Amino acid sequence: MYIEVCSYRVKPGRREEFLEHFETKGIPAIRAHGIRVLGPLPDLENPNRFVWLRSFASREERDRLNSAFHHSAAWVNEIAPIAMPMLQSWDFAVCETSARYTQDELGG
Repeated sequence: MYIEVCSYRVKPGRREEFLEHFETKGIPAIRAHGIRVLGPLPDLENPNRFVWLRSFASREERDRLNSAFHHSAAWVNEIAPIAMPMLQSWDFAVCETSARYTQDELGG
């Protein structure tokens, strides 16, 4: 399984506003495309940062599902226009789980 660790830094003072939009619009739209999501996980030491995880069965699935989501009307018309101006930066790390871990441990 592949886990994508997503780290977002929002503009100062905008995290709560961003998280509300992310939780009510972003996560449902992401899940509607078959992407498993864990989070958001607000950083307890940085009020402008949070992390969230996406899981995929393979790199090919990750590429296909992410592409479908980022080309969707929900992303283009409803999510990105509101979310992107609130972000200062973002970073992604794609990790492969060890064979000793199962999908059940991450809700897959």
